[in-house]
Amino acid sequence: MRRACGLFPLNGATEWNRIQVVRVQSRMFMRRVYAAVVIGILLRFVVGLHPVSWLVWFAPLPLLLLAFRSTARETAMLTFLAALIGQSANFHYYHLVMPLVAVCFVMIAQSLVWMLVVGATRRVVLRYQAWWTVFAYPVFWVAMDTLAAHLLPDTNWGSLAYSQADSLPVLQLSALAGVGGVLFLIALIPSALALGFGYGSKIPQLWRSYAVVALLLAGALGYGEIRLQRPQTGHPVTFGLIAIDDAIGPHASQNYVDNIWSNYDQQARSLAAQGAEVIVLPEKIGTIPAEQAQLWQGHLSALAAELQVWIVAGVGVIDGTKRLNLAWLFTPQGELSANYQKHHMAPPERDFIGGNSYEVRAINGVTYGLAICKDMHFASLGRAYGERRVAAMLVPAWDFYFDGWLASRMTAMRGVENGYAVIRASRDGLLTVSDGYGRVAGERQSSGLPGSAMLVRTSVSAPISTVYTKTGDLLGWLCVGAGAFLAVVGRGRAEPRRIAAQDNR
Repeated sequence: MRRACGLFPLNGATEWNRIQVVRVQSRMFMRRVYAAVVIGILLRFVVGLHPVSWLVWFAPLPLLLLAFRSTARETAMLTFLAALIGQSANFHYYHLVMPLVAVCFVMIAQSLVWMLVVGATRRVVLRYQAWWTVFAYPVFWVAMDTLAAHLLPDTNWGSLAYSQADSLPVLQLSALAGVGGVLFLIALIPSALALGFGYGSKIPQLWRSYAVVALLLAGALGYGEIRLQRPQTGHPVTFGLIAIDDAIGPHASQNYVDNIWSNYDQQARSLAAQGAEVIVLPEKIGTIPAEQAQLWQGHLSALAAELQVWIVAGVGVIDGTKRLNLAWLFTPQGELSANYQKHHMAPPERDFIGGNSYEVRAINGVTYGLAICKDMHFASLGRAYGERRVAAMLVPAWDFYFDGWLASRMTAMRGVENGYAVIRASRDGLLTVSDGYGRVAGERQSSGLPGSAMLVRTSVSAPISTVYTKTGDLLGWLCVGAGAFLAVVGRGRAEPRRIAAQDNR
């Protein structure tokens, strides 16, 4: 009886201890949830339409540290939560271009990518505890980014690499390895810091990771600075860019149409009088029946001949059941020199038929290519023009106002990747002229009637030869292979006891 009575206090103490452990674990978990929320708020300034470039280098650090101190299940949940809060920065923009169901799907999918990348990084770091695991996070990110670029209809839109478009020394890496090269570098820094703050001396020879990262960072920035010191040479060209945000629909009144064209004509005459040689108008000035398109073509032909300039204009044409998004190029003699059909459609124009041809023309001894807006979001199309040795791209565009900066800088990065200038005139966006190094020679916000116009005189050099034009996404596909290998072998090896014990606290 005495022995039996003695059991009650023991059982009571055990139960009490268990309750206390549960309470402590619950408090720790809630602290991690609060931390994930704060990190998510931070990520809003990283994954938005105009990210804070320097913050992109450091914002993932607390997320990685949180993953190293959480279980696999907690890491998945906390990372998803933080990423979803971050992606909410783009909710309004997404809802402008997609239905609500699609918006939810896209935001969830993007959050799942963060969850997979961080979770895979955690698994590799915890299981191997080696200095070389500093490469896990950038490898997984570049792998996912490369797959998105080649498999998704909207490519790797919004890649973290585009956040560095105004950081010119870093941007020069894209001439070597494209978007993947820039993304690898900016992901390498938080990875190295996370290893140092998370494990420090517990990882043997961790100094090697610091040394390698320092060398890569110094080499990349040094390469960028040297590349930017090259003098800007070439053929001086004066470009005129015009954009009127007001659109012409198939049922627009004649007075409305005449008012818009009157302002385009007036702006074009003013630019030509100031010396413009090539004038670029935006994408889909109107979406009109084929019969009316013939009249517009005649109007633009006469205008080009009158002003003795080259004119590029974007028009949407309804030809029976077909909808075409076209860019017309007129010579100073009024001839239609090129009729380019857009390859890649934005979400609101999925009923348009995509083209597959490339248009390259010589203008005053300089080779130009034609593309329309979203086409230049695709590195493969930008590279195709690089292989055709164009010196500059003429790009009519139509953005959604909020994404004006991002769209213009994605296009400019195609120029750095392949060594050509970009002349881009966008409605509801920016009028931008950039060279083959990503330097912006002129930029102006578009506006409604009477519209915005910009005159930029800049040197258009011969095509700048780049490694990326020759090798494409080689680094990206190497990371896809390395990421798949790490993911497979990482699952096949048991975690060390020390890490496992820490993991289950």
